[in-house]
Amino acid sequence: MASIKAVINDPKTGKSVQREISENDVKGFLGLKLGDTLKGELFGLTGYEFSLTGGSDDAGFPMRKDIFGTNRKRIFAHGGTGIRNLEKGKRIRKTVAGNTVHQKTAQLNLKITKDGKETIFTAKAEDAAEAPKPAAKHKKGA
Repeated sequence: MASIKAVINDPKTGKSVQREISENDVKGFLGLKLGDTLKGELFGLTGYEFSLTGGSDDAGFPMRKDIFGTNRKRIFAHGGTGIRNLEKGKRIRKTVAGNTVHQKTAQLNLKITKDGKETIFTAKAEDAAEAPKPAAKHKKGA
């Protein structure tokens, strides 16, 4: 079993931070489903509560709330998680992961529902997010 990356989002500010969940702490996440709430004590953030909003497996397939279990499925859909905007009336066959966290889950998306005492968003993470990006270099000629 490997570690899981957790992307934690604060809906009040719109900022996100990525944390690594160690192999020992991953056991507390197994069996959770999309939409479940969990305590921050599972991975060292006391006082926080989170809602599980999404994720992906080790091959990059997104977790989808309407697919039950841990297996991947090929669905025929016209929208929703894992489906880009299509023309009206078009449907597409895509592979998606189930809604349950299992050993092959690689990433989890978490939304803060209750704040804790300590801050998750450090000054370095905020500065990196707000720093101006370098201008793109364009090729001349050709």
